Amino acid sequence: MITFVIFLFMGQLFSKIFLLFILLPQFLIAENERVPKHEYRAVWLTVIENLDWPSSQVKIPSDTLRQQRELVQLLDSLQAIGVNTVLLQTRVRGNVIYPSDIEPFTGVLTGVEGKNPGYDALAFAIDECHKRSMQLHAWVVTFPLGKAEYVKRMGAQSLPRKKRNLCTFYDGSWYMEPGEPATANYVCNLVAEITKKYNIDGLHLDYVRYPDRTAGYPDGKLYRRYGGNLSLADWRRANVTRIAKMVHDTVKAIKPWVRVSCAPLGKYHDLSVYSSKGWNARETVYQEAQDWLRDGIMDILFPMLYFRGNNFYPFVLDWQENSHGRHIVPGVGVYRLLPEYGGWPATEFSRQLFTTRAAGAAGTALFRTRHIYENAASAADIYSTVYRGKALVPPLAWSTAPLPDAPSPVTVERVGDSLRIEWQRVAAAEHHPAVRYNVYAAFGDSVDVDDASNLLQINLADTLFIWPCRTEKTVSVAVTAVDAYGRESVAARCSVPALYNRTTEILLPEPFSWGQRLRLYDLYGKLISEERYSTRVGVRALPHGHYCLVVVDRDGAVLHSEYFKK
Repeated sequence: MITFVIFLFMGQLFSKIFLLFILLPQFLIAENERVPKHEYRAVWLTVIENLDWPSSQVKIPSDTLRQQRELVQLLDSLQAIGVNTVLLQTRVRGNVIYPSDIEPFTGVLTGVEGKNPGYDALAFAIDECHKRSMQLHAWVVTFPLGKAEYVKRMGAQSLPRKKRNLCTFYDGSWYMEPGEPATANYVCNLVAEITKKYNIDGLHLDYVRYPDRTAGYPDGKLYRRYGGNLSLADWRRANVTRIAKMVHDTVKAIKPWVRVSCAPLGKYHDLSVYSSKGWNARETVYQEAQDWLRDGIMDILFPMLYFRGNNFYPFVLDWQENSHGRHIVPGVGVYRLLPEYGGWPATEFSRQLFTTRAAGAAGTALFRTRHIYENAASAADIYSTVYRGKALVPPLAWSTAPLPDAPSPVTVERVGDSLRIEWQRVAAAEHHPAVRYNVYAAFGDSVDVDDASNLLQINLADTLFIWPCRTEKTVSVAVTAVDAYGRESVAARCSVPALYNRTTEILLPEPFSWGQRLRLYDLYGKLISEERYSTRVGVRALPHGHYCLVVVDRDGAVLHSEYFKK
């Protein structure tokens, strides 16, 4: 088992502050260590300047298939190492990767700004992610519009040409202006378009902040017009918060289950012991991101913690201590492993993954995808060892919508060298329209659905799963329904006894409720008998074959099912 030494240090900021140092090699995990069942295993998939994808552009129609195949291969590789969430750059710099009524196509797909690549890259990516049980969050670069020469190349399509009042030119680049009230409406219209048109799992804001250095930033006229009694810093923070809240409210009004997130600077502010060295979210770029969690404006924060040592670990803990029950997913700079970006040792990468998990964070996000995809400094090998097996994306547990019903009854049948697992479809509802199913299995008389190692399949749309499983042992199966918020129903359970079990008596649990009945079905679902409930059921007289005992309450609702072979 990985050993941690915990140092307590003095400070007024936290009630419980600790610093974790991993002593054993971080890439070695004890066999009996339980991996969390819920964990974001995310990557930022960057398209600007074709950094992560696509490496080739659509010049002729046949290039479309090549570009799509490249994305499929990339997603296959990510799935193989355990990634379950893709943050796909959807709005790049005042342009987008999908056919929009608001902004032009980005040139990264074709090499020509505004040119249609012949397919909808966002829709294609969503479908391919969902085929692999991966979430896709649309990554929207909020304020930056690009350097002067970039915007000039866009010509009449550029936002500074179309809506000059929403834009500010500063330090050689164009930005959307947070202090102009109409900016929020423009951003929300773009976000609404994405949310309405696409089956996204999340809406992710990047650069929802002022420029990195604001000395000389030209918003004095707007401040005098709209600042009121606020200081300049407080007014700027209020501007960014207003836009973040309006985006949240826009998304949730359309699809309340879509996760709203942003990527703040990695350090929120100075800690009582550790300085942010003049580079933090609240004071430098005016992001009150921790307050956004407290006020329910964000479901998830992905703080960009591309640092090491005391610039990483204490600040991870600060975010987690101030999560207010929402999700903190630290951004880890896997690119730092490359010599040109610092040449960090691989042990630093594994240490950061382990420490964020130990601190209670909801997972990690990697920047950039290409470096994990290409296994830079063995990063993919380390990642797949730390994040072994399957993990569910953490649910939005604070949702007040009713949970989905359990998919009862579940039946399991041996068919050759496979088990045929079927269950009842759960009706979709307004509050969870995209019901999926998770399947768990274990050898023995029971299966622990809290243990991630028992996850057999996740996010199934169908109500049938064939499990290649050549065994004579008793197998226990559980199936849960999962709503669009990621919340699971109560598990519906069933067991198939050992293949050569000569059953003469079935033992059942104590009664679940008053007045329950016991029904016996054959393999084809034909009711053989119904009688008063008993914890001991004699089946000696039954012919050899497959049967299912179903316990129902007095209203006929299924309470328990058990499959057996005589």
